[in-house]
Amino acid sequence: MPVDTLDRACAEAVELAREAAVYRAGVMGVGEHLGVFAEDVRVATHLFACPHPAYPGWNWQVTVARASRAKVVTVSEVTLMPGDGALLAPAWVPWAERIGAGDLSPGVIMPTADNDPRLEPGYTAADLPPDTDPAEWSAMRAVVAELGLGRERVLSPEGRDEAAERWLAGDGGPDNPMTAQAPAVCETCAYFVALSGSLGRVFGACANEYSPSDGHVVSRDHGCGGHSDITEPSRGEQPARPAWDTVGGDPGIF
Repeated sequence: MPVDTLDRACAEAVELAREAAVYRAGVMGVGEHLGVFAEDVRVATHLFACPHPAYPGWNWQVTVARASRAKVVTVSEVTLMPGDGALLAPAWVPWAERIGAGDLSPGVIMPTADNDPRLEPGYTAADLPPDTDPAEWSAMRAVVAELGLGRERVLSPEGRDEAAERWLAGDGGPDNPMTAQAPAVCETCAYFVALSGSLGRVFGACANEYSPSDGHVVSRDHGCGGHSDITEPSRGEQPARPAWDTVGGDPGIF
């Protein structure tokens, strides 16, 4: 708790506190004395400016104390603490919460939490009875693979909804200048490859190498200037090259 009475001996121990701060600071240096305040009975803290350019607004805080009925003041601790307006590092955030969209780079592994609401258990046919006929088991696994199953976890409805909202709001959605100036939408384009499953009702992938969306997910109502139905204007028939008769005719004309 704050103490109103500042011990006189502790308050006057400025040089003792400065020596302790200089010893602790080393090459960082110690600036002017900024003041002193009471911490407790016969306990006070002296403040010194930190002149180091990497710590603007920080202060060296030297706490001194005096035992009851003693005249000698001793140093308790020396710390470097931020003052008002000090430059501070941002609050630490766990990596799992700090990672953002597109932050993964080669070699970076990002584990998926077991309780991730975007996922739900998939069907792998691994829970078939142990006495299942081998032929039946093989047939079941083939069907599972053909249907796109066989994964331990798949997207949950929440995961699909989040992806759909993100894709619709992105560059592959309908609300952008590219779509506004397109001659037609992707749904009617030969380069549009629909996704499987429920997301395929709204999204597909672009397969036009000249489009900025090539290899990206686009919505059916997205569009660009590379629509497959836009063809070059037909050209008229070119006249045949003239044929010169070099055998018959009047040789005097040559």
